[in-house]
Amino acid sequence: MKTKFQYPIGVAGQPWGEEEKKAWLDSRKVHRLYQEEVVPKIHALADRFEVCQYGALSYDETRFPLLCLKSKQWDESKSIVVVTGGVHGYETSGVHGALLFAEQFAPQYETAFNFIIAPCVSPWGYEVINRWNPKAVDPNRSFYENSPAEESAALRELVKDLDVLAHFDLHETTDSDETEFRPALAARDGKEYIEGMIPDGFYTVGDTENPQPDFQKAIIDSVRKVTHIAPADDKNQIIGADVVQEGVILYPMVELGLCGGVTNCQFGTTTEVYPDSEKVTDDECNRAQVAAIVGGLDYLINR
Repeated sequence: MKTKFQYPIGVAGQPWGEEEKKAWLDSRKVHRLYQEEVVPKIHALADRFEVCQYGALSYDETRFPLLCLKSKQWDESKSIVVVTGGVHGYETSGVHGALLFAEQFAPQYETAFNFIIAPCVSPWGYEVINRWNPKAVDPNRSFYENSPAEESAALRELVKDLDVLAHFDLHETTDSDETEFRPALAARDGKEYIEGMIPDGFYTVGDTENPQPDFQKAIIDSVRKVTHIAPADDKNQIIGADVVQEGVILYPMVELGLCGGVTNCQFGTTTEVYPDSEKVTDDECNRAQVAAIVGGLDYLINR
């Protein structure tokens, strides 16, 4: 369904140039601070994990160090699990769900796995509650060689030589996807905005090339104990993609430059929490992210 909504920056039908991108950047406002809400929580786990800095954003290297948690007792005989959050900085439970998992649940799984946890891949986006980085580039479409997004390039470098068993990339689908981010994308690219629908509930995105349906099912079954699973629409789709099993759709991760394709993992999932539902709290959203990881890890242990 088409809508006549016109994003306030740019001219309809014309892709943005540098002037429009600057106007967009100038209109962004800081709503929360990475150094206050995220960095202290990472360092508070230094007794359990090795805190590693794998880069810093050139926008302000002191303000935006890129930090990850790595298992202290790294054992080459164990499989590697990667957890990423905040690739889209506005998706809050991805960040705090990753931190909650690291704090309360990771230790009980370290007998089986080595962990690398990058809780906030896009700290500038976290502060301004936005999908893009300051260059109006989506980090979650930029995981490829010579990436235009510093956030994506740094994470690619961090994991490039790892033989990863599983990767959990923690995301949200929010009402603001339709009120702000998809309209902004259409305006940036000089396209007409086509109104979509936001699914009410949790779902996962698997890899078209490596769907691992039993793994995805284990995640869905674990999450349903915490929050509701998104139903398919009348076309049996979620956000325009066919539902292949309850609460699961598939994207070609590498082809689209998604974070879910950043490793060579055998088992991968992109979680999608719906934080705007009247049925959930912020804490339940964080715990849904944790439940997704726990469900996936239990499946890997018991397979």
